[in-house]
Amino acid sequence: MKKWTAMMLLCLAPLLWSAPGDAAAQAQQAPAQPTLRVAISEVPPFVIREADGRWRGISIDLWTQIAEELGREFELVPMAFKDVLPSVETGKADVAVGAITMTAEREERVDFTHPFYQTGLAIAVPLESDGGWMAVVRRLFSWQFASAVLGLAALLLGVGALLWMFERHRNKEQFGGKPVQGLGQSFWWAAVTMTTVGYGDKAPVTLGGRLIAIVWMFAALIMVSGFTAAVTSALTVGSLQSAISGPQDLRRAHVATVAGTTSARYLDDERIRATAYPDVPTAMRAVQNGDVDAIVYDQPILQYRIAELSGTALRVLPGTFDNQAYAFAVGAGSELREPVSQATLRIVNGSNWPDLKRKYLGPVPR
Repeated sequence: MKKWTAMMLLCLAPLLWSAPGDAAAQAQQAPAQPTLRVAISEVPPFVIREADGRWRGISIDLWTQIAEELGREFELVPMAFKDVLPSVETGKADVAVGAITMTAEREERVDFTHPFYQTGLAIAVPLESDGGWMAVVRRLFSWQFASAVLGLAALLLGVGALLWMFERHRNKEQFGGKPVQGLGQSFWWAAVTMTTVGYGDKAPVTLGGRLIAIVWMFAALIMVSGFTAAVTSALTVGSLQSAISGPQDLRRAHVATVAGTTSARYLDDERIRATAYPDVPTAMRAVQNGDVDAIVYDQPILQYRIAELSGTALRVLPGTFDNQAYAFAVGAGSELREPVSQATLRIVNGSNWPDLKRKYLGPVPR
């Protein structure tokens, strides 16, 4: 019996000694998972760059939790917003993280994970919504109104000077005297002729002067129409702003948006007059300066930017339209799509997700 026991131990000894070594060798031979390259672009409150260079935000915090759950290392690759999706499409990045709207057009180029945020477009307008007399008085002293008046005065002076050159010698009673007096009389004649008042106290007598008078009378009809339009525009721009209460009012307004975004595409599809700016703060300043009447962009981003920038005299109108969903983007056919989608579902349906949104957006109902 002892003999058989000794023989069995001798047979098992090589296996016992070799097993740990084989396991270590297999662990060394197993390839380590590569570090994921994550394309991002600053879009507060979803992607925020701190003063010390660190990144945070709704999308960044969510992605960090997903990567930890999947056991994957990653590096953030900042880039311009227009380059985020192309980087995933060409394989320069593995994942795109931010406030990326899912669209059919983009789905043809990349794959989207399960959405993590439902939102829509919103409209921000100036806080000043009154159309009272004080608003009219302020616009009467605005640069737009002053420039129209100065331009008209320069034209009247030019026409008057031309008439004075013909009349100053043969019509001294009406346009004579010192140059200043003669030009003043000519300026008066040009003004009353343009407004079709025609007091009759001044009239050219020379052939050249009468030709100028005929041309000016017909041209003045056009000039009066143009000046009236300019004055009306300067005085009623505030009334237009206050009249914007929803997307149905955008067709008669001039709005701002951000170039290359779904909001810009919406405005183009709806044939709404719009100017595309490089970023949200620039578009907001355009509204404040009176260059445009309102800004159309994603609701949470507008709300965050207005709250973040002190002194921003803008407000976001209630309600959204052209509803959309944010998701992470991966390359077409990427094996990351399914595990990232599953992790996203687990996190956004968890108890901590409302706290994460409230951290950046405040008590916004969802």
